[in-house]
Amino acid sequence: MENKYFTTPIYYVNDKPHIGHAYTSISVDVLKRFYKLLGCGSYFLTGTDEHGQKVEKAALDKGVDPKSLQIKSLKTFRALSDILNLDNDDFIRTTEDRHIKSVQNLWNRLLENDEIYLSKYSGWYSVRDEAFVAENEITEKDGKKFNSFGSELSWVEEESYFFRLSKWQDRLLELYDSVPNFVHPKSRLNEVKSFVSGGLKDLSISRTTFKWGIDVPNDDKHIMYVWLDALTNYISALGFPDQENKKYKDFWPGIHVVGKDILRFHAVYWPAFLMAAGLEPPKQIVAHGWWTNEGEKISKSLGNVIDPIELINVYGLDQVRYFLMREVPFGNDGDFSKDAMINRINGDLSNNFGNLMQRVLSFIFKNSNQTIDFTDKVLNFEIYQNIISSQNNLFEMMDKYSFDGYLKIIFGHLNDLNTYVDKSAPWELRKTDQVRMKEVLDQISLCILKITQFLSPFIPNGAEKVYSTFGLDESYLSFDKFDEIIKKNSLKISKPEPIFMRIDS
Repeated sequence: MENKYFTTPIYYVNDKPHIGHAYTSISVDVLKRFYKLLGCGSYFLTGTDEHGQKVEKAALDKGVDPKSLQIKSLKTFRALSDILNLDNDDFIRTTEDRHIKSVQNLWNRLLENDEIYLSKYSGWYSVRDEAFVAENEITEKDGKKFNSFGSELSWVEEESYFFRLSKWQDRLLELYDSVPNFVHPKSRLNEVKSFVSGGLKDLSISRTTFKWGIDVPNDDKHIMYVWLDALTNYISALGFPDQENKKYKDFWPGIHVVGKDILRFHAVYWPAFLMAAGLEPPKQIVAHGWWTNEGEKISKSLGNVIDPIELINVYGLDQVRYFLMREVPFGNDGDFSKDAMINRINGDLSNNFGNLMQRVLSFIFKNSNQTIDFTDKVLNFEIYQNIISSQNNLFEMMDKYSFDGYLKIIFGHLNDLNTYVDKSAPWELRKTDQVRMKEVLDQISLCILKITQFLSPFIPNGAEKVYSTFGLDESYLSFDKFDEIIKKNSLKISKPEPIFMRIDS
């Protein structure tokens, strides 16, 4: 089974985290946890981008030096990783020595391969996106110029080093054709192919008008263009330039999960940099959409930025994780609303899953000697066999990043279980047929165990609580450990506590 290396973008430290950061990070965490439970070697990287004009400008606006700003913001983003319960293996910073060494080595490789030259640049530049913009992508409003993402542009003229991006146009198109899922979803791949087919210009990769960045080797007048600096973090964390490093050999090439606004940098510039340096390009770029807030575009000026920490404080961590992964097909834009979140939490987590577990296990605790037995009749239970039969479909959904599709399958099984409970009525069987009562309770409990295992990448805290009630530690959540649970022949449960409380709107 091949290793999996998943990354988030490294987040700018010029502002505090918002729902977009949380959405990307949680999606990568779900992938990491899923493949870890499946038995794959999996590695999860996140971190912070602490260089660039945006960071320098934000620091100047606050009257502090960039280093002070990034130290303060760094704590916020590190804290977010803990608050989101991310199972990340590393947290990289672009100000670390290991990263600076890696970026400068990549620069020198490109220079040696005649992929870099010194010239002059003049053009429209977005400070917010750290990117130059082609004329055909510029719009005007109230005498100001903006790019397609609504970022204001300023005119820049300066000496710059250039990367021979135009040279890699055909090679990039060959890459997209040879790896059909190089960009996911396919609609985004078509956007990238259209952009590259339209013609590539050489790319400015250094700046002289600000100083907060990594020095160009042997030319301290220039600092590196932020995307050459930032993108290299994905291999810096694996020990590059030491390509014999075990982590590098085990996990590169990786899968980058990004917002659609930075797709071009990851799907065009990054593979071109790597191939030009004689290195393997990434395995895949997965681009997700944006969130709106109650139907409105999220912006500071509207004051409707969604703070993920506030959401977690109000609704709970697993609840927020579940909602973000279930509410919208991954890759599409999504709309956040409090009503939608409350309905999803109450309908799916509280009623469908939490209430089922609570009422069944509470009944077992009081009426079945706190014991669950795995007899042949229990193991041959139709709904359990249906859950097992859906496993390949679930794995396929995860391979396609269809988190909502995966969860729909799981909650379809839960619907069947709830119907079965109501029809079987173990509370009535207690009066007439206690042997059948126990069989029904054991069947449902077995299904709850298996479903909880499948849900655990999305709701890790809740899953651990469920397994703890069954007397099992979190190691049993691994897919290959389920047979060990069955071999125990029976389990003794503890008194169940509510996992997902209903939320009163």
